[in-house]
Amino acid sequence: MSLQDPIANFLTSIRNAQKARKKSIFSTYSKIKYEIAKILEKEGYIQNCDLKKKKFFCIKIVLKYFQKQPVIENIKRISKPGLRIYSKKKDIPKIMGGMGIVILSTSKGIMTDKKARKMNLGGEIICSIS
Repeated sequence: MSLQDPIANFLTSIRNAQKARKKSIFSTYSKIKYEIAKILEKEGYIQNCDLKKKKFFCIKIVLKYFQKQPVIENIKRISKPGLRIYSKKKDIPKIMGGMGIVILSTSKGIMTDKKARKMNLGGEIICSIS
């Protein structure tokens, strides 16, 4: 695990937990991780995400499965600390012909590719999920 990229660690923990058929995971809290988790919940990729207070705040993510298979087939970090990837509205990639989502960081906050196109915004491409 890299201490340099907490978002990549967060996405990797989700990917690994689903491969291991875990029911839920905990991750340390940060605003961007929580917003990504909320988007995943809204789009139906995870069952639930809650903020929990133990010794410190953490995010509890309840993973989602369909017919005993993980709902998230692929989750990939795109923009990395060493190589940031930015995209204009017209250049935002479509994942699986629009079946997957891209999560962007825009001037109006963290959002999906569909919402960014609707609001006519570009931004940093954080990750893709299918």
